[in-house]
Amino acid sequence: MKRISLDGAWTLRHAVEGAAEETPPIPATVPGNVEIDLIAAGELPDLYHGANIFSARPLEFHAWTYETAFDVPAEGKGRRTELVFHGVDCIATYWLNGREIGRSENMFIAHAFDVSDVLVYGCPNKLVVKIASAVNHARKFPYEPSVLALFATESLFVRKAPHSFGWDIMPRLVSAGIWRPVELVVHDATEIVDLHYFTFQTGEHAQIGLAYTFATDAAMLEGFELHVKGVCGVSKFEIRAPVRFTAGEIRIQVPSAQLWWPHGYGDASLYEVKARLLHDGKVVDTRSDRIGIRTVELEHSELTTRDAPGEFVFRVNGERIMCKGSNWVPLDALHSRDAGRYRKALELFRDTGCNIVRCWGGNVYEDHAFFDFCDRHGMLVWQDFAMACARYPQNSAFQDVIRQEAVAVVRKLRNHPSLALWSGDNECDMGFTGTNDPGDNRLTRQVLPAVVREFDFRRPYLPSSPYMSPEVVKRGRAENLCPEQHLWGPRDYYKGRFYTETTAHFASEIGYHGCPNAGSIRKFIDAAHLWPWKDNEQWRIHCTDPSPTPGWCAYRVPLMANQVKELFGVEPASLEEFALASQISQAEAKKFFIEQFRLGKWRRTGIIWWNMLDGWPQFSDAVVDYYFARKLAYHYIKRVQMPFCIMVDEPADWHCRVVAGNDTRREAAGPFRIWDADSGEVLLEGRFAAKANENAVLGSIRVSHGEHRLYLIEWELDGCKHGNHYLLGKPPISLPRYVGWLRQIAGLPDGFDSAKVAK
Repeated sequence: MKRISLDGAWTLRHAVEGAAEETPPIPATVPGNVEIDLIAAGELPDLYHGANIFSARPLEFHAWTYETAFDVPAEGKGRRTELVFHGVDCIATYWLNGREIGRSENMFIAHAFDVSDVLVYGCPNKLVVKIASAVNHARKFPYEPSVLALFATESLFVRKAPHSFGWDIMPRLVSAGIWRPVELVVHDATEIVDLHYFTFQTGEHAQIGLAYTFATDAAMLEGFELHVKGVCGVSKFEIRAPVRFTAGEIRIQVPSAQLWWPHGYGDASLYEVKARLLHDGKVVDTRSDRIGIRTVELEHSELTTRDAPGEFVFRVNGERIMCKGSNWVPLDALHSRDAGRYRKALELFRDTGCNIVRCWGGNVYEDHAFFDFCDRHGMLVWQDFAMACARYPQNSAFQDVIRQEAVAVVRKLRNHPSLALWSGDNECDMGFTGTNDPGDNRLTRQVLPAVVREFDFRRPYLPSSPYMSPEVVKRGRAENLCPEQHLWGPRDYYKGRFYTETTAHFASEIGYHGCPNAGSIRKFIDAAHLWPWKDNEQWRIHCTDPSPTPGWCAYRVPLMANQVKELFGVEPASLEEFALASQISQAEAKKFFIEQFRLGKWRRTGIIWWNMLDGWPQFSDAVVDYYFARKLAYHYIKRVQMPFCIMVDEPADWHCRVVAGNDTRREAAGPFRIWDADSGEVLLEGRFAAKANENAVLGSIRVSHGEHRLYLIEWELDGCKHGNHYLLGKPPISLPRYVGWLRQIAGLPDGFDSAKVAK
């Protein structure tokens, strides 16, 4: 097999759909988005600055024409050749040398077209891709009361990232473009088509399975063999097996197997595996993979109540995992930029000790580079299918669209050991209200589970997040009956009853606003609109309210201010002070949420907070802004997500418990000390000892609810010192006093520069 990249310089023309003439061609880059090319050509302003995002609205009704020319090596003549588009956004028709070769209507998956009899040799081939208006395409469908979209009705039938039609975290930017690579694939007469590795059992003598498919033009299926060899450190396996048909399964024994574990629970061991297809003793094709040997299960009940608490817990290799991580949202509103942001974004997850990442259903499906990183660094991936906050069409035609999409995505990603869960959608069960029963959603109850059973039968599947089971529906559909919940609620004081009395075993969404650094705000807000925040059009737009006039998302600006006032009892008078106060409020809130779930282990089993990184410049729940500037919460989270952490619980009976959280598979022991930040008085010290994967109570500290105090915590484990802190007292807290404390918090081990916070 030979791959020829067609990425690079193309040309682009466009016009209002149906117009007789297009604009003169401008240079275009593939992979890319049309807006990026228009900005480069001076036809659009920076869409992420000020109110410029709305200048993209007229382009929603345009059609686009991409063109390029390429040569084909002569040795490819007579061989089956495919033109593969790995991502086109979204309604496209493809022409090669004046002949239509295919059409596509889905931005999420690759599209391949056999062009063996269309290619010419010895002169350039002309390739044209015409992309229609997605909004105009959406007009063709019927919209009955049975379908519903929280944000944009036109998104329901179009297989395009839901957020692109406008969301509370992303602008409305209904883009178009060839957003992932394009290549010409010249096939061999005999070649490996697919290899799927999976784990039957773990232990010292593990067993894995290999489902294989190959293609050949051989007249008889005789003399074919597969030779498979895998290495991980000192652990090795090798098998040479005859294959008498073009598809089948091989079982492989792995002695002294090195298992793949999530971060904190062991090494994310990966085997380098090389498979060779032989015919009559001659190697005809090879393929290399990197696999992990592990089992993953999701134990979850249909219901949780105070009398019947239920369950929602991941087990990897039979071990319960205390999950701590963040939601993965769009890396950029223009998805051709995603690939360039992967590594820097994923390093944030690694640095903050995440052992799980949830790929939210309003986004695209990420590429192999994302999953490769998660494989290497022990991060479980919870993958939503790309549906969010809607009642999607249920007709047979749309079911077929979702089925084809799911098959492509599952087959592409199933070899990654980090992939832990397929989830049907994001919050769609919650859209089935009144007489609508979420159990009637044929997409998530029939189509998707059937695909997972057929193509990835050893991975768990969850119908929705949160999943409203028949038992929950029977009892009135209250979200607090679901074992796994999205904890948004009133978003008031972060220690309010909504958070402290939650029935959730597992929170897969929970967030709190935090203002970006003042320096970042100056990059995307006009100087005249920097301050004050009240009645500020540009703050509203970037908060994010995706409509030109105030919509329901406009509440998010005053929400951020109210959260500041809730904690400190004041309204800051300057941009710099507001940014600092807001970041402190967010940092304490998110630290508190994570600690509450760790302190509740195993009644609570995981928290995936919202969210790590912004996909465009905005005021949000993210702890890192679009420009990769870290907010204060980032540093606090990094400390409290360590596999071992010492925490102070909330007051009860005049005392605060001190608890060691050990989220590892080995015992932990060492010295610790807790002291008052103002007086230096040592409140508790000694040695800790915590059993593997369990919490241990180390003692308690006498407190009074009426006091405002900061406790500083330090401990040593395996020769390294670590730190944490605890803020005692009910609001309002003195902002100047806290700012003084901030220097001491920053000075603990695993520290940061307090002088740069919110700057």
